[in-house]
Amino acid sequence: MRASAFRFTAAVTLILTGGVSLKAQDQINVVTTAVPFLRISPDARAGGMGDLAIATSADASSSYFNLGKVPFNTIKGGINVTYTPWLKKLVNDVYLASMSGYYKLDDLQAISGSLRYFSLGDIQFTDENGNIGSTGRPREFGIDIGYSRRLSDRTGVGLGLKYINSNLAQGYAGNGGTTYKPGNAVAADLGFYHNRQNEAGQGWSFGVALTNLGSKIAYTNNADQKDFIPANLGFGTTYTRVLDESNKFTIGADFNKLLVPTPPQFDPNPGNDPTVAEANTKKAQEYRQQGILSSWFKSFADAPEGASEEFKEFQVSLGAEYWYANQFAVRAGYFFEDKTKGNRRYFTTGVGLKYNVFGLNFSYLIPSGGTGSNQNPLSNTLRFSLIFDLDNSDSGNE
Repeated sequence: MRASAFRFTAAVTLILTGGVSLKAQDQINVVTTAVPFLRISPDARAGGMGDLAIATSADASSSYFNLGKVPFNTIKGGINVTYTPWLKKLVNDVYLASMSGYYKLDDLQAISGSLRYFSLGDIQFTDENGNIGSTGRPREFGIDIGYSRRLSDRTGVGLGLKYINSNLAQGYAGNGGTTYKPGNAVAADLGFYHNRQNEAGQGWSFGVALTNLGSKIAYTNNADQKDFIPANLGFGTTYTRVLDESNKFTIGADFNKLLVPTPPQFDPNPGNDPTVAEANTKKAQEYRQQGILSSWFKSFADAPEGASEEFKEFQVSLGAEYWYANQFAVRAGYFFEDKTKGNRRYFTTGVGLKYNVFGLNFSYLIPSGGTGSNQNPLSNTLRFSLIFDLDNSDSGNE
C-alpha cells in the first residue's frame, strides 16, 4: 500500500521496530513484506513456547508449521481452533482467527487444511496529506490444503498449496486517482520431519520447513508495484526426555529466515538534490522488480553489511514443554530478533489441558519494555486454542 496513513501500517511498523529507540550507530534495515499476518503464530501451543513448532510432536496445528509432521499424529484426525486478540496494547478490535485440521488416510498418508482470517478492525483512511477520507474494515485471509506422507517409520514429508487474499482498501482512491483493489497470491509449503525418538518417546526430532513460496501480491493495476509475500525458511530441533510413565519434558530451538531481499540503503536526507532523490527511486524500483525465484536465493547474500547482517536476519525461538500423564502441560519460551531487524524479543508462557477427545491450550506473551511508546506492542498477547480429536483410540499427548 502507498502513502495512505492506515492504522494497520502504524501497528505493523511498531511490531517490526519493537517500539524502542536505537542508538545512532544502529542502522535499522528491517526486511518487510505484504500480508504479515502469515508470520503471526496461529496456535496457542506454539505461542506458549516462543513460537517453537517446526520439530515439536505432531498435533492438529502441524500444517501451519511443518507438513512433514502431520502423518506422525497418533490420533486418526483432529481439529484446532484458535483465537488471538492482536496488538492489545495499541487497538482493541484487531484479531486473528484460525482453524486447522488433518485426517490420516492410513498409517502412511494424511491430508490437512487450514484457514487464517485476520481482521484489522475499523480504519479511517487518509490521503498523503492527512486529509480524512472514507472508512473501511480491512481484512485478510489464507486458505491451504496439504498432503503428507511417511517415507519411513522416522521420516515424513509434506506439500501444501495456499491461496492468500488481502483486502485492505478496496475501492479507495488515493492521490493521482489510484484505485486500490484486493490483493491475491498463491503459494506452496514444503515440510520435512525426522524423528530419532525411541519406543518410549525419548530422543531427538528434526524439521525443515519452506513456507509461503509463491507469487508477489499487488493492490493496484500497476505491475511495478507488486510486493513480496513472507517466503520463509525454518529449521529446528527438539529433545524429549521421558522421566517415567507420567512425566516427560521437551526442549527445543527453531531458526527462521525470510527468503525476501534485504531493502537497499537509501539516502535518508535527499533534500532538494534531484540526483539523490532519483537514486533512491531507482533503488526502490530495482528492489521491487527482482524476480521471485532469484530473490529467494539472493536473500542469503544481499544484505548491505554483508554476512554479519545476514546472520542478524535469523529469528530464534527457544521453548520447553512439560507433560504430566498426557493430560496437563506447562510451557515456556523466548523469541529473539536482532534490534536492527525488528527487535521483537519476548518471553512466553502457556498451559495445556486434555480430557478425552477435548483439549484446551492457552498462551501469554509476557510484557517487555518500558512504559508508553517504549513498551512492546505485543505485550499481553493472549491466545486460546480448542482441540477436538476425531478418534480417541490412542491417548497421544496432542
